[in-house]
Amino acid sequence: MLSRRTQGIQLLQQHEELFACPHCNTPITIEQSGRMSCTQNHSFDIAKQGYVNMLTHAVQSMYSKELFTSRKLVLESGLYDEVQQQLASYVKKEQTVLDTGCGEGTHLARICAMSGAFGVGIDLAKEGIIEAARHYANEAWVVGDLAKSPYKEAQFDAIYNILSPANYDEFRRLLKPGGAVIKVVPAEGYLQQLRQQVFADSQKESYSNAQTVARFHEAFSQVEEVRVTNTKKVERALVPHLLKMTPMSWHYEAQEAFELNTITIDVTILIGRV
Repeated sequence: MLSRRTQGIQLLQQHEELFACPHCNTPITIEQSGRMSCTQNHSFDIAKQGYVNMLTHAVQSMYSKELFTSRKLVLESGLYDEVQQQLASYVKKEQTVLDTGCGEGTHLARICAMSGAFGVGIDLAKEGIIEAARHYANEAWVVGDLAKSPYKEAQFDAIYNILSPANYDEFRRLLKPGGAVIKVVPAEGYLQQLRQQVFADSQKESYSNAQTVARFHEAFSQVEEVRVTNTKKVERALVPHLLKMTPMSWHYEAQEAFELNTITIDVTILIGRV
């Protein structure tokens, strides 16, 4: 059986044409040894887990391995099934898609499994990418920064941006003609049962995505909006993971006293085309 690193090398070699050096923007060559290098001799090595770190500078992430472990459990629990199914409906078999801010990769892996698309995930958080590479062998995983992007222009049929910060200038550069940026933003009811307990009687108990949606409309000439909302029962064992997977846990220490019977997943999906 091939090692995870060998699998990663072979997968990245098959899609070598996607990559450009984040230092100098020249094409990347991927050797059998796992060394990725450009014509200016900047190089990156594929790690034993099968991912590659293409950051040009050190980054301190606030997101821990525990957060990504909890996120994976929640995203595989069925709470986000309808969102993932909707996201998968926008792409076709054999298309190439990029998930920006992919975390531990569960959204992208499930979207690709449903659609037959090939997925590439990028995130600043190394811990998230390590988890993604350990669990999902069919996608390519990169530690990287969209401000110093490791991809050639016009390479992706779709770019996903799921509950994550955006870089619209870079998204437009990376999109193929006719491609789409698919952004997921929280709607008013998103995780409201969590917010009511964590931010009780404060301004953060309520949420508006109006500013984010308005900025998306400014960035793209054609925009479609789709709302996906459902409230589901939550297994008791999943409750602490729901809290840990979000930055809300940074504001709430008494997790053992946390009680939750249902949770609302309420998001707006924005589909933008130039």
